[in-house]
Amino acid sequence: MKIISDAKAHSGRQGVYTMESDACSCDMSFAVFTPPQAKEHLCPVVWYLSGLTCSHANVMDKGEYRQLAAELGLIFVCPDTSPRGDQVPDEPDNWQFGQGAGFYLDATQAPWSHHYRMETHILDELPRLIAAHFAADMGRQAIMGHSMGGHGALTFALKNPGRFRSCSAFAPIVQPSTADWSRPALEKYLGEDESGWRRHDATQLIADGARCDELLIDQGTADTFLENGLQPWLLEEACRDSGIALTLRMQEGYDHSYNFISTFMGDHLLWHAERLG
Repeated sequence: MKIISDAKAHSGRQGVYTMESDACSCDMSFAVFTPPQAKEHLCPVVWYLSGLTCSHANVMDKGEYRQLAAELGLIFVCPDTSPRGDQVPDEPDNWQFGQGAGFYLDATQAPWSHHYRMETHILDELPRLIAAHFAADMGRQAIMGHSMGGHGALTFALKNPGRFRSCSAFAPIVQPSTADWSRPALEKYLGEDESGWRRHDATQLIADGARCDELLIDQGTADTFLENGLQPWLLEEACRDSGIALTLRMQEGYDHSYNFISTFMGDHLLWHAERLG
């Protein structure tokens, strides 16, 4: 692990780091906020997965999480959204695919499969490093995300029951197998056989029997991606049919930006802290 930057914030530390990733065959960046309580004891971990075109920096610069995370004693981990570098294949004119758009899956199709293994990176590789280098209580983890990252948070929680004590999302892509800005990416990463897409689609995972205790979702009513990309009513229907407790809050007048996320970040951190104990 290499330290890129480290600064005091709210009596804790905000750091940015890189690691040599075997999963992604390149260096991967990530940010970690450690609260002041980490000087005395292990602290629970909240994972935040960012959306399309983002890196670790977007939520770190605009998410407004540090003050409350410090008060609540939460370690806040912000992975990148994809592998990066000149050697990593990309479609530079397509913001919905390639670098900045890893969709939190392990690609199976060439040439993407060599580098785009974000599921392995975030669920296996990065947690081992966090456990080794930070005062993290890995028995108390929560996960949340925005948009593409909300898709990742939902699918990771559903596929790993018991690992995350809580899961929430801002404007998640709940059914990427049909959404107009994610379906082409799934086909390129995973191939044309749509049966292989099901384990990366929250609504289809639930239909196939995957479960988590409860979910918190915030969605802005002025989000321009609401009708064709996000469609939270599909998750609402899936949770109702399966008995998953879903709190879906339609926030009047809010869009898809970090103005929306930062407004309700505190609600989500308090919600996770209650469940992390």
